[in-house]
Amino acid sequence: MAFPTMCSANQIDNLYKLIKSKKSDFSSNAATWDEEDFASDKRFSSRVYVGAQDGMMEADKIESLPGQPQGVDFNQYAGYVTVDPKAGRALFYYFVESPQNSSYKPLVLWLNGGPGCSSLGYGAMEELGPFRVNSDGKTLFRNEYSWNQAANVLFLESPAGVGFSYSNTTSDYGNTGDKSTAADSYTFLINWLERFPQYKNREFYITGESYAGHYVPQLAYTILSMNKNTNETSINLKGIAIGNAWIDDNTSIKGIYDYFWTHALNSDETNAGINKYCDYVTGNFSDTCSKYQSKGNQEAGGLDIYNIYAPLCNSSTPKPIPGSVGGYVVQYKGLTLLTVRGAGHTVPSYQPERALTVISSFLHGKLPPSS
Repeated sequence: MAFPTMCSANQIDNLYKLIKSKKSDFSSNAATWDEEDFASDKRFSSRVYVGAQDGMMEADKIESLPGQPQGVDFNQYAGYVTVDPKAGRALFYYFVESPQNSSYKPLVLWLNGGPGCSSLGYGAMEELGPFRVNSDGKTLFRNEYSWNQAANVLFLESPAGVGFSYSNTTSDYGNTGDKSTAADSYTFLINWLERFPQYKNREFYITGESYAGHYVPQLAYTILSMNKNTNETSINLKGIAIGNAWIDDNTSIKGIYDYFWTHALNSDETNAGINKYCDYVTGNFSDTCSKYQSKGNQEAGGLDIYNIYAPLCNSSTPKPIPGSVGGYVVQYKGLTLLTVRGAGHTVPSYQPERALTVISSFLHGKLPPSS
């Protein structure tokens, strides 16, 4: 996870440089990010849509989820926020307050990646939410390492077409990209804060994983830029945290083979061949490079590359060893890179206790404990 310690308006240029250097090539239809785009795009240069939100917080309150266990001691909400009434586009959210001192704890937005991964179905119900689904598929049990112990957590299904989020304009589904996702997510937040005005001045953090390596910094950039506009609500953004960020194909593919070698899944010979013949800077891969990559895949075997430690039938109950090393930390110029031992691609699923320790430390501006 990479953790900038604080976000402020003077960091806009740094965020822009990061975004521009790592433009998405996910789809030829995906509108990628550019400084000129931001300046000229009417979604940013014009007033942001804000709909009437009176009484909607109360209407969104959840009395009880299907199969919910007894003794739930926190408020939870879910519903739709319209981001474009003309197109009929609305984003779905699930929000859980902290059971202790919710009025003082920060607001954390969680974005799953994909693109297309549900923040409700995966993030909330399989990773860091207050509940997990029992094997019967009908009932829930409490997640003792839920992040709402440390913060009030907002799960957003974005863009439209992901999870329960939708659009009545069919073309919206084919034109989705990083830029439009950031615009819609920002509009969602402005309207959501009108619906939940008690959070308007609360410390706000954006978190996510995988393809959220695009979503998180671009939404942060949008917020910091729009905060300069006195006509709009100012969002009290304090920091961002990204787990296993997807930057681009070349960066991620190189990381896979580095990971294989450092975990004794690839031979020294194969690793040397990959490093010699594969040009990950330009993306030009020779036949010799492809041969070594194929050899690397064969040597790694039939493992789940998202969690190489997973057995064929993955246990749903992690078994931590008390007193063991939980991970490693490297810091550089306001960024913190934290490696969680024993975790797969989705850290809160495989190491929920360690993930809670990480986010709790981050929200308090501290490093995880060394013992």
